[in-house]
Amino acid sequence: MEYVLQTNAVKKYYGNYHALNGLTMRVPKGSIYGFVGKNGAGKTTLIRLVCGLQRPTDGEVNIYGIGHEDKEIFKARRRMGAVVETPSIYLNMTAEENLKEQCRILGMPSFDGIAEILQLVGLENTGKKKAKNFSLGMRQRLGIAVALTGNPDFLVLDEPINGLDPQGIIDIRELILKLNRERGITVLVSSHILGELSKIATHFGFIDKGKIVKEMSAVQLDNACRKRIEITVSDAKILSRVLDGLNIEYSVKSDTEAEIFGEIGVTELTLKLHDEHCDVKRMCEHSESLEAFYINLLGGKSNE
Repeated sequence: MEYVLQTNAVKKYYGNYHALNGLTMRVPKGSIYGFVGKNGAGKTTLIRLVCGLQRPTDGEVNIYGIGHEDKEIFKARRRMGAVVETPSIYLNMTAEENLKEQCRILGMPSFDGIAEILQLVGLENTGKKKAKNFSLGMRQRLGIAVALTGNPDFLVLDEPINGLDPQGIIDIRELILKLNRERGITVLVSSHILGELSKIATHFGFIDKGKIVKEMSAVQLDNACRKRIEITVSDAKILSRVLDGLNIEYSVKSDTEAEIFGEIGVTELTLKLHDEHCDVKRMCEHSESLEAFYINLLGGKSNE
């Protein structure tokens, strides 16, 4: 598998405070990597190191196969776009003026593509309206537009939906999916709002106390959080025999209780159990959320 970003045992100390404690992570090319952690877990610190805003105390940050100490790292970072903490925009400029200024900063020879970017983020009709008069969601989208100037293929977004209203959250979510699916942009997005990440991420990295405690794909997470039916019957042995006959995965918890995984025909199961003189006393469907998985993983409380 090809990785856009890899870090190896990265540490970052501020005096006696250890923000990162040997963090190792891998962001696959073409993925939407959900960087999950509580406030203060080290997400923004890592992102600042990736963007070159700070240097690690120890360890290596590797972008497109180039280490942060390599003189070529500057070229690698030119392939990135980022919104770190708050959008870097000029409030007294229009959306178009902001993008033109970014073109000048990057040394781009023309303003070609600005109209396309504004349309992509839904700001094509803002005209002469200054950014200071934009809603928070519009400012976030303008920040992403600025980050897209220069045609990056790796986008880093630090808490992009913080403080947004429901419509703003939907807009940013749809924009991230569009950039990934239509433009093939790899996205590293950090957030402590786990429900939103679960809707877009293809891969996850769970960070706590400056370390990655687990990395997994969305498919692996779905399997870990898969739906199950908790069932209570008069005799779990009979239930096991019936489920074996139906080729359904299950787990027996006691003489009368079991968990059934996957799709089942409730009516068919109930009738077969009735024929075997086994009564169904209770049946309830459950599925673990990303938040619940995260809490169980860390053995603590969520900070959403």
